[in-house]
Amino acid sequence: MKARIKWVGDAMFVGESGSGHAVVMDGPPDHGGRNMGVRPMEMLLLGVGGCASFDVVDILKKGRQNVIDCETLIEAERADAVPAVFTRINLHFRVSGQGLKESIVKRAVSMSAEKYCSASIMLGRAGVEMTHSFEIVEVGS
Repeated sequence: MKARIKWVGDAMFVGESGSGHAVVMDGPPDHGGRNMGVRPMEMLLLGVGGCASFDVVDILKKGRQNVIDCETLIEAERADAVPAVFTRINLHFRVSGQGLKESIVKRAVSMSAEKYCSASIMLGRAGVEMTHSFEIVEVGS
C-alpha cells in the first residue's frame, strides 16, 4: 500500500491514495490553516470508522441480514499533553434494517473489533482504549 501527501501551502495538504483518490487536509486558522479540509487526526478517526463499518456491513450481508443502513458514530478523547494521542475511542454502530437479529449484529461488531478491523486493532495494541457499541433500528417493510 502506498500514499502520497503534497503540501499545497499554509497548513493545507492533499493526500492521494495508491488507488488514485484524493482528500484535502487543512489546519485551523490558529495554526496557519484556512479550515478547508479535515484535520489529520480526524482523518485517522474516519479511517478507523470506515474500516470497522465496512467489516460490520460485510459480515451482516454474508449473514443474510436485511441491512438497509449503517451509521457509525465515533467519539474520541485525546491526551492533554503533546503528543496529543488518542486515549479512548468508541465506535457506536446504528444499524438499520428489517428483521435484524441482535445476536448476529453483536457478532458482526465483535468480529470487526477482535479479528478484522486492522485500524482499530492496531490502535488498541498501541494503548488506545477501544470500545464498540451498537443499536438496531427496525425499518418498516
